Amino acid sequence: MKSWKPGMMTLIGFAITVAYIYSSATVFGLAGMDFFWELATLILIMLLGHWIEMKSVAGASKELELLVELMPADAHLITGNEVKDVKTETLKENDMILVKPGEKVAADGIIEDGESYVNESMLTGESKPVKKAKGDKLIAGSINGNGSLKIKVLHGATDSYLSQVVKLVKDAQDAKSNTQLLADKAASWLTGIAILAGVTTFIYWYMDGKTLAFAIERMVTVVVICCPHALGLAVPLVVAKSTALSAKNGLLIKNRTAFENSRKITTLVFDKTGTLTLGNFEVSKVVSLQDGLPDRELIRIASALEQNSEHPIATGIMQKVKDLKLPVPAAENFKAITGKGVEAVVEGKKVKVVSPGFLKENNISFPADFKTNGAETVVFVIINNALAGYIALSDEIRPESLEAIDELKKNHIKSILLTGDNKTVAETVSKTLGMDSFIAEVLPDQKLEKIKELQNKGEYVAMTGDGVNDAPALAQADIGIAVGSGSDIAAETAGIVLVNSNPKDIVSLILFGKATYRKMVQNLIWATGYNVVALPLAAGVLYNQGILLSPAAGAVLMSISTVVVAINASLLKIKQ
Repeated sequence: MKSWKPGMMTLIGFAITVAYIYSSATVFGLAGMDFFWELATLILIMLLGHWIEMKSVAGASKELELLVELMPADAHLITGNEVKDVKTETLKENDMILVKPGEKVAADGIIEDGESYVNESMLTGESKPVKKAKGDKLIAGSINGNGSLKIKVLHGATDSYLSQVVKLVKDAQDAKSNTQLLADKAASWLTGIAILAGVTTFIYWYMDGKTLAFAIERMVTVVVICCPHALGLAVPLVVAKSTALSAKNGLLIKNRTAFENSRKITTLVFDKTGTLTLGNFEVSKVVSLQDGLPDRELIRIASALEQNSEHPIATGIMQKVKDLKLPVPAAENFKAITGKGVEAVVEGKKVKVVSPGFLKENNISFPADFKTNGAETVVFVIINNALAGYIALSDEIRPESLEAIDELKKNHIKSILLTGDNKTVAETVSKTLGMDSFIAEVLPDQKLEKIKELQNKGEYVAMTGDGVNDAPALAQADIGIAVGSGSDIAAETAGIVLVNSNPKDIVSLILFGKATYRKMVQNLIWATGYNVVALPLAAGVLYNQGILLSPAAGAVLMSISTVVVAINASLLKIKQ
């Protein structure tokens, strides 16, 4: 009351105080009937209701506690030839640790020695163990299989992936969406209505000639039954449950409103590489167009420009060079050509590795016998301003992509492919998956414009992407979904981050968002509907028909409504 923020406890305090003072007064001679017994029963039932409610709240946050418990307390630190046990929180960057078979990984790190199958299901939702070998990254909290692993620690425990997830979940649980703000406002209004209804009930019955005891009992019952406990819990319980449950299944919610608004999505825009496809480009063809320039020499020169890039195409070219055991030359004056490729000076020659779009833009003719199949992505190599040849790479469509697109169709959500890749590849992928349409050969700034165009047509657009070039479009979309394997910029821009790049997770996210919103609405309907029915009964509307609720009965109904809301929230499940 000091802070002028009346709530549920204000009502309970008011009801108990009035009942106790009046009952005490009857002991000292005031005419009337005390109701100490009813008061004691009311308090007992209120406490029982609180206990059940707290148990439900604790249950809703249990998934978050399980995430925290994933981090092992101890780690095996390797110093020289010695291995000693230390506390996990003491680990720092570049420490070397040993993970024995069956143990939990103590820190995020890179495997320096050994190989094993690792279970990451509690972190990513992916049930199948993943094979890990030298050079692969491991996430703290994942469970090692049968092999021993030596890991170089990437950072301390506070900066680990798991710690970031826990912080993200807590922040999301604390954040309030529009739905929750509405529930808070309704609960605040209900508090005022309850006090007004209680006082009005008292005045009516007392003026009607009923005893003081009867009028006070009606007022106390109205105030107790009107407590907005269930309404106040309706949304927070669902928030706690859904956010923690999402994190366990590889869906990290940064923006609660974006998550709840996923039910409105009419169009889902996909980036291609690494989302609908595996993102593992393999060189399928190297074609030199200059006499005296062997295919091996062409890819060797191209590798100079690609050696420092993490783009899947660059990775594919570097893998081919490694397989051919070719030396990679140095590159000088390296520059990126926005959305079109890269350029540098290699062994005294000006070299560009560019997309087909660059050729079109600069009026460079394609080779006369240029042919690729629909699934291939092609980059062209230009040496000293002359087209020297091209490298074709193929990327495999994810097995889960077809199922994800089918599921979207069933839910009447359009799927559109938006990619910087050439039209032939985009069309092949789009047709293979049965998508509604595709937009190919777009630059990063054009991606943003395409999202705007869809929004101007009245579509509620979700965009999913993994690269720096997707960040503007992710920010423009009504809901931005970044895939976890992508860049930090993409993840920062998006409201939701997927730990895996699996398109089925995107569908799960949308369906789970719908299920979460349904639970909130169900809880709000129950919490308010119960008051609409119970309040008139408590006020004595059916008194002449012999129906009258006692304060204890009011407390029972209020507690039941709270428990129903809590149980309904706990039934929330995520479909994989």
